[in-house]
Amino acid sequence: MVRAAVMPAPGEPIQVRDFETPELEPGGALLETYYSEVCGTDVHLHEGRLAGVPYPIVPGHLSVGRIVESNGQLTDVEGRTIAVGTDVTFLDVHETCNRCWHCLVAKATTRCPSRRVYGVTYSAEDGLLGGWAEQIYLKPGVQIVPLPEGVTPRLAIAGGCALPTAMHAIERAEIRLGDSVLVQGAGPVGLTVAALALLSGAGRVWVIDRHQSRLETAETLGIDEAIAIDDHQPANHVERLLELSAGRGADITIEATGSPAAIPEGIAMTRDGGRYAIVGHYTDAGEISLNPHLDINRKHLEIRGVWGSELRHLYRGIGVLARHGATLGGVGGWEQLISRTYSLYQTEQALDDVRHGRVVKAVIDPKIRDPST
Repeated sequence: MVRAAVMPAPGEPIQVRDFETPELEPGGALLETYYSEVCGTDVHLHEGRLAGVPYPIVPGHLSVGRIVESNGQLTDVEGRTIAVGTDVTFLDVHETCNRCWHCLVAKATTRCPSRRVYGVTYSAEDGLLGGWAEQIYLKPGVQIVPLPEGVTPRLAIAGGCALPTAMHAIERAEIRLGDSVLVQGAGPVGLTVAALALLSGAGRVWVIDRHQSRLETAETLGIDEAIAIDDHQPANHVERLLELSAGRGADITIEATGSPAAIPEGIAMTRDGGRYAIVGHYTDAGEISLNPHLDINRKHLEIRGVWGSELRHLYRGIGVLARHGATLGGVGGWEQLISRTYSLYQTEQALDDVRHGRVVKAVIDPKIRDPST
């Protein structure tokens, strides 16, 4: 039997259940889970913010582990054999069809109607298809990425789902050498975006957040200034950013908060003719009011959405870790983003810690035993 943490429905307590070890289809594989992540999307899933989720689910959409069994030969995107015993991660997005209009014409596989996501759109009744489990069933066709030399499982999970998401955000933002970049939010996605913006040649990078511990982490990246949101003086961070940018605003702003209220502020802090990339709203957190004339047209503002990720984002992100992971987060490297590791029996606490910003990155280690036994 295999243990997994199950989210029965929005708002209900997480349950640890036993599952049968899956029988492998031809081309399938079994992964022994080293680590899986608890991210803001998992919090939103627990709050019921995403439509069409087939509860109950086994959450955990970015995971790292070891191949322990396969039914047939496994290969990576470069055609190399992936042997049993290899440490890997895998793309959580699966079953995009590569034959519909979105896949073949628009080249936007995130909009493929056949698209499924581990830990999000597979039901627990379908089996071990999420990372909060001792083992994960990799269905035939799942894109597996072996960890290269220098990328340990812990470093890979430190990148987590924030890494491919941030890679996509940087791609959509089109940062040019010397651009000034503002990042709204210093959670895992925001911090990763800030680090990648620096690697992309940004001239100045600023980060805004309301949690002091996260701002302190942002400062270790080498950004120009970490700006605190003061709830008692709600416009101060906007005024400070404008002061730092000679009154113009940032060339590029990337939103990574998940808060609708951040959007009007982000627009106000982006210069006329600038670009605004919104990555923090994978789920529905509500609506805002905008003035098309003042907020978009007169500013000549370009707004781009960033939703989901594709194999290139994960593949290239792992490559970034291989080259820069030891230094990307300053002293201690990128692994320092992991604030705490939890067992399957502590997932409620992990969700609550992420929800309230007590941690930067929360990681599940299914090998940790139930403390009550």
